[in-house]
Amino acid sequence: MEKDSILVLSGGMDSTTMLYEYRDRIALAVTFDYGSNHNAREIDCARRNCEALGVEHIVIPLQFMGQYFKSSLLEGADAIPEGHYADENMKSTVVPFRNGIMLAVACGLAESRGLKHVMLANHGGDHAIYPDCRQGFVEAMSDAMREGTYDGITILAPYTSITKNDIACHGRDLGMDYGLTYSCYKGGEKHCGRCGTCVERREAMAAAGIADPTQYED
Repeated sequence: MEKDSILVLSGGMDSTTMLYEYRDRIALAVTFDYGSNHNAREIDCARRNCEALGVEHIVIPLQFMGQYFKSSLLEGADAIPEGHYADENMKSTVVPFRNGIMLAVACGLAESRGLKHVMLANHGGDHAIYPDCRQGFVEAMSDAMREGTYDGITILAPYTSITKNDIACHGRDLGMDYGLTYSCYKGGEKHCGRCGTCVERREAMAAAGIADPTQYED
């Protein structure tokens, strides 16, 4: 298959699974350093997985987001709420228009590299909390990118309608080591096990029948 895509790779479970599942078409993976609590640990995981697969990986700094945007994800571990994503308090973890900004940068990078698509690993479980993970946003952003580029760059988001449990099953079937991914919004050496993304991570591993390699505080 032609390597025609750039992947927005956080270093978490979802985008890393997409990296492995679609590696035959991914020419470049880009990780954005925007100042979140867990950015540094995610970036290290993204780099290590790309090295293992021989995929080119770059990190692009977006420090202005950490300086000027309001989100508990940018305000230190103590600001992160605990509980399930479905809980109302998890809205504080939204980084305003984060995916829109990252996709815009990735779109320009894709056209600069002669690539046709930008891949994004949003999934069905994100929809309740994150507006820029929903199908309507992805489709609208893809339309804008196509209209705004000579090459008609579009978004590929094959996980949009599936759950994180489904993604974990994909990773299980691919033989992935999820110990080389990072999720915790608090950003500690060990996953806290209590924030929304840790809870979702645990549930997905259990649903897929994976022996969870994650080191948790509790």
